[in-house]
Amino acid sequence: MKVSVDFDQCEANGICVGIAPDVFELDDEDQLHIRTADVPEDRLSDVETAVAQCPKAALRLQ
Repeated sequence: MKVSVDFDQCEANGICVGIAPDVFELDDEDQLHIRTADVPEDRLSDVETAVAQCPKAALRLQ
C-alpha cells in the first residue's frame, strides 16, 4: 500500500508524526513529508491509524 497527502487539506498538526514517525515527518517550517510512500507491511496498522486520526482527512492509503 502507498500513503499520500493532500497538501491543500493538510494543516501539519503532526498527529500522524506522533503515530508513525518513521513514515511521516514535519520539517522546521511545519511542512509534512512522507519518508516512505510504500508502507512496509509491519507499519501498515500504524499508518492506517494515522490516516484515520488525521483531523483534516488529508492522508490517503491506496
